[in-house]
Amino acid sequence: MKIRFLGTGTSQGIPVIGSNHPVCLSTNPKDKRLRVSVLIEIDSNTYVIDCGPDFRQQMLRHDVKQLDAVLFTHEHNDHVVGLDDVRPFSHKQGEVTIYAQERVIVDLKKRFAYVFQEKDRYPGAPKIMVNEVGTAVFKLGNLEVTPIQVLHGKLPILGYRIKDFVYITDAKTIADTELEKLKNVEVLVVNALRREPHHSHFNLSEALAFIEKVKPTKAYLTHISHLMGFHEEVEKELPKNVFLAYDNLTITL
Repeated sequence: MKIRFLGTGTSQGIPVIGSNHPVCLSTNPKDKRLRVSVLIEIDSNTYVIDCGPDFRQQMLRHDVKQLDAVLFTHEHNDHVVGLDDVRPFSHKQGEVTIYAQERVIVDLKKRFAYVFQEKDRYPGAPKIMVNEVGTAVFKLGNLEVTPIQVLHGKLPILGYRIKDFVYITDAKTIADTELEKLKNVEVLVVNALRREPHHSHFNLSEALAFIEKVKPTKAYLTHISHLMGFHEEVEKELPKNVFLAYDNLTITL
């Protein structure tokens, strides 16, 4: 299984428009972050978790030719607004499969009404096959996927476990019952917004405490804002098995 980090930034990305913050002015490519998403390649299939406003750029950057499914964590703009840009895959494949909670599907059908309408459907719109998921294990072909419910502030959202890889973003709290799903994880990806506390995201200390509780072999931090600091400086402070993810990083399990 190959995992590529398409984007590792928070909702505004880095650099932030109009910002003179030192991190936004950095020339280090690792300090430049598109909106958060990962590409997973396994058994000749290609899956994406979330498709935000940078989705088109991310697909072109990585020369992605095939998209077998999109798994959505939740409905916030930086995670879903790239849905229309699955059109080239739809035109080539016939349809693109998505997986999301019922609430998220309802939201997508409002935002992208022209995509889902059945009568007088615009012929250029992408064709989408919708699959509703909850907290039960579901199948991507022969692959088992375990949804992990976390709270983004008060909003219930999903992380996903595929084999020994877990991807969680936008988390603030997680119930002990859901922690059971994270046993014996090899690679854990989890959000760490900044150093200061935030009402709906892990900050750095909360993310590190969560990693210590889960005890993965390796952990990667994502959904990072410019307020976290420079990539190279933050990395020096982290435990030996914890790393800052960065755009275009590829790991193999």
